Amino acid sequence: MDRKHLLIISLLLLVLQDTTGLESQGQAYPLVVATWPFKDAVRAAWRSVHERGSSAVDAVIDGCSACEELRCDGTVGPGGSPDENGETTLDALIMNGTTMEVGAVAGMRFVKDGIKAAKLVMDRTEHTLLVGEMASIFAILMGLPGPTNLSSSESIEKWTNWKRNQCQPNFRRNVFPENSCGPYHLRGEKLNSCREAEGKLKLHSNLVGQHNHDTISMAVIDKWGRIAVGTSTNGATFKIPGRVGDGPIAGSSSYADDEVGACGATGDGDVMMRFLPCYQVVESMRQGMEPQRAASDAISRIARKFPTFVGAVVAVNRNGVHAGACHGWTFQYSVMNSTLDDVEIITVVP
Repeated sequence: MDRKHLLIISLLLLVLQDTTGLESQGQAYPLVVATWPFKDAVRAAWRSVHERGSSAVDAVIDGCSACEELRCDGTVGPGGSPDENGETTLDALIMNGTTMEVGAVAGMRFVKDGIKAAKLVMDRTEHTLLVGEMASIFAILMGLPGPTNLSSSESIEKWTNWKRNQCQPNFRRNVFPENSCGPYHLRGEKLNSCREAEGKLKLHSNLVGQHNHDTISMAVIDKWGRIAVGTSTNGATFKIPGRVGDGPIAGSSSYADDEVGACGATGDGDVMMRFLPCYQVVESMRQGMEPQRAASDAISRIARKFPTFVGAVVAVNRNGVHAGACHGWTFQYSVMNSTLDDVEIITVVP
């Protein structure tokens, strides 16, 4: 056999290998990946995308809505994470990785359907983000139920106990309270009234942990290979009223691009949003990084500047390969595809 025939055979073998690889990768569609072991939410998204043949966007809405209804760990949906005034507010985001459209709400009061409100912003406006009471009014006018009290007996009890503990810990720094729970003043202002408090109170403490910052961030690849992501959270427990974290910020809590893949994040949003870790993950994968390396790189960029931060990301490329990375805690994420009998929980250590 001459060299020409050997070359042709070699090329055919390479083509067959590439085709076999693509077929095996295709078995991963559809795919649902979400932060934390929120199995029921992932199952809801899976039923939507796999059994009903829904789009990636609709499956994300179904999965995050289930988490809101179930009040996953008290950090998603109504009834959890009271702010300093005892009120629960919602942040949510939906992103279409095909069109790059985004809809989000932040600090939304009186409406319990955060992710559905975000989708209304994406579908019914030219805007990306609506906030506060005006977001609530928009959502209600678009047909969502409300106004509704988003507090619960559990959130009120948590807030009451926090008040009894002199509103400690909290997210304030370099200020002193006139009374144990404020109002707060800058150093040197009303010094006499604050002097006693200065000796007694430690005003800033790390409040970030798995059960008060475990946002759901979900990515779905549907059977056509289209990708969408969504995030829903009621924010940081005892946050200063008006605070917006990374949940409704595209590129921070989540990001998607059909050409590349997707990312979801959870943790200390006040720090993480300064780095847009999910945008970083997707762009790193665009440049050729595998999901594991892209996730680890995004986390390490934050850790170099904030060594004590707590957070995690999960990355998935357009072929369904996924991986996670974390810092400051042990992280878990959930996966479901057609090769699995049920939701798989993957544990990631720092």
